Amino acid sequence: MSNTEETQEIAASKAGMNVKTARKYLRARRLPSEMKTERHWRTRADLFEKVWPGIQEQFRTNPGLEAKTVFAALQRQYPERFADGQLRTLQRKVKNWRATEGPAQEVYFVQEHRAGELCASDFTHLTELGITIGGQSFPHMLYHFVLTCSNWEAGTICYSESFASLSEGLQNALWELGGIPSFHRTDRMTAAVNNLTESAEFQRNYQALLRHYGMEGQRIQTGQPNENGDIEQRHYRFKKALDQSLLLRDSRDFSTLEE
Repeated sequence: MSNTEETQEIAASKAGMNVKTARKYLRARRLPSEMKTERHWRTRADLFEKVWPGIQEQFRTNPGLEAKTVFAALQRQYPERFADGQLRTLQRKVKNWRATEGPAQEVYFVQEHRAGELCASDFTHLTELGITIGGQSFPHMLYHFVLTCSNWEAGTICYSESFASLSEGLQNALWELGGIPSFHRTDRMTAAVNNLTESAEFQRNYQALLRHYGMEGQRIQTGQPNENGDIEQRHYRFKKALDQSLLLRDSRDFSTLEE
């Protein structure tokens, strides 16, 4: 801009910059962003320096602890020493420690989903929504089906995690979808997996159902619910949306099951 204005003072003013600062950049022939140097020193004293060793030990012993919980405990232990505004400082300090010195984190690889390739299903309880029929409690479940690529989903009300419920729910979803994915993934539900065998083979009737539709079955590893994370996340979102609809309706009681 200095080349298009009559004076450097005018150019600096239009750039919102002091003229002396502008001249410094012109002499250096570098942009302001190029003049900045990384700072490796602290500008304030570390308020948590004396208690930090104890905090580290707490997080090593209990990795699930949150910085907010530890900060509240510090405020009780040292009244008037830590102000509420210092919580963010502790959170940043803990985040940095976890990244550089904390316990090793489990590595998750991003899953690449392709259209028409994988579907997943699972059962989820809906009793906690408090739905009643004619004033009577309605304990029920949902067979929940999801396409992992598009998150298209379907569901069938059921009352147990039986093979009959799995078969009905899966067939209803496929008929509604109008297509057959290549793979069907479940957790280690007994309706699909024989967990009494060392190899955890699929149940015979479930194998027959897969063959009928030309799908290949997949099961997650024991204790690895993240492998079926798509359906778990859809459970949460579906039940949250359903709860919001019930709140809008202003009643959780229905006259009939069909209603």
